[in-house]
Amino acid sequence: MADLAAVKAALTSQVIETPSWGYGNSGTRFKVFSQAGVPRDPYEKLDDAAQVHAATGVAPKVALHIPWDRVDDYAALARYARDRGLVLGAINANVFQDDDFKLGSVTHPDPGVRRKAVGHLLECVDIMDATGSRDLKLWFSDGTNYPGQDDITARQDRLAEALGEVYARLGDDQRILLEYKLFEPAFYTTDVPDWGTSYAHCLRLGPRAQVVVDTGHHAPGTNIEFIVAFLLREGKLGGFDFNSRFYADDDLMVGAADPFQLFRILHEVAKNGGFDPATGVAFMLDQCHNIEAKIPAVIRSVMNVQEATAKALLVDLDALRAAQRDGDVLTANAVLMDAYNTDVRPLLAELRGELGLPADPVAGYRASGWQERIVAERVGGSQAGWGA
Repeated sequence: MADLAAVKAALTSQVIETPSWGYGNSGTRFKVFSQAGVPRDPYEKLDDAAQVHAATGVAPKVALHIPWDRVDDYAALARYARDRGLVLGAINANVFQDDDFKLGSVTHPDPGVRRKAVGHLLECVDIMDATGSRDLKLWFSDGTNYPGQDDITARQDRLAEALGEVYARLGDDQRILLEYKLFEPAFYTTDVPDWGTSYAHCLRLGPRAQVVVDTGHHAPGTNIEFIVAFLLREGKLGGFDFNSRFYADDDLMVGAADPFQLFRILHEVAKNGGFDPATGVAFMLDQCHNIEAKIPAVIRSVMNVQEATAKALLVDLDALRAAQRDGDVLTANAVLMDAYNTDVRPLLAELRGELGLPADPVAGYRASGWQERIVAERVGGSQAGWGA
């Protein structure tokens, strides 16, 4: 049986990073929906993130997206975060929204466009220096829509060259986290379409380049937990972008579509030591709340990760390994299912009580009056959202 004290200790030390863009307006490719009280600048995003951390106790890190979160003084933004019990997490680059990037960014056939894209990536490293951020998270929309549009091999060469230049600029305690995505917006070839491509580039770059697993970026039926186990074994799992999907990159709340998959992924993390801070695995949310209220949705997402983590930590590994050694298929599966079917909400409520947190974080947030306050006070100006 799992040691409940050890489970509680692991849950207490868990850190879940929330995305600044999750607090802003977002939508589908057809419409961006606005909500009352949405932040108008990065400082107000941090104010909202502080409410998530106050309710859950495990969300002290906030990822930034540049240029959406551009400010004049990044050191001042980092101080503002610290004053609210937060730290700034990954710096996410954006080389997909400028008109120049229609045919790609770092893999574009025009060297001038490639230079512009790399310049932005280097700017993001400068921002990391100013904020104390460890991670530069890179996702490229680069790819092609038609056979013959560009040379597939040449684009990989351009990608490797750009990544090499940025890698050389990193400080000793900084790293590249390279994300991948099967398709969209490129539909014929995507330059970083899967974990293998990301892994190959990270392996070539060196130890400070690791792979990001976005749970929405895979073909239907892909065994994501296998990818996680492999990358952990190789020391190349840099982090997660947690979200949920029914069809493709839906960016729904993590655990919404397939909570069992989230459990299976976190079981591999737990079993292979991925919760040890020394591994450096970053547990980040990457999702957009289009029709639901922003802050409660982020809180609920954090809770979903906590619940799946608790279940993963409750797996009786001794019994599991004994059944696996004996080739007892049904018992091995039953051990996993017993942990998954455990209602961990009372355990988490008890733990929160011990930490002085609300037993129900969403209810605690609603009782705080913060939502009513921001709706009343954040009037005028431009709300933050996609592209801002």
